[in-house]
Amino acid sequence: MSVSQAAKELADDFALLPDWEERIAYVIDLGKALQPLSEEERTENTRVRGCVSRVWLVCESHPDAPGKLYFRGDSDAHLVRGEIALLLRLFSGRTPAEIVEADPPAIFTELGLKEALTMQRSNGLFAMMTRMQTCAHEMLQSTVAS
Repeated sequence: MSVSQAAKELADDFALLPDWEERIAYVIDLGKALQPLSEEERTENTRVRGCVSRVWLVCESHPDAPGKLYFRGDSDAHLVRGEIALLLRLFSGRTPAEIVEADPPAIFTELGLKEALTMQRSNGLFAMMTRMQTCAHEMLQSTVAS
């Protein structure tokens, strides 16, 4: 499944919920299923700048799935944990090229997040997406260099 297909599935899930209050509750519920990061993983290197809440994202590859990136994340805010869960559905387990080629503003629009989130929350979500794309870009660059 591509990033755009995953975004469409999330948009379809949101469409089943009658209002943004229920959609936000759904996002928060998604975040409850995230495994928290360990204290050792909550470092300045994994912290995402540009978020009002404290957010950490870990980017890693797995030997059993070469060429794909996996993300794990955590936050001190329930809604942001849900946003991380959404982003994991979109980007985790994809190739770096798929992640780099994704269009965050288009994804925001498809999910209807632009209208639902405050400017600060939108900026934070965009910062998390940018961090994921930066990690993917770095992996692509290291692949080309070797």
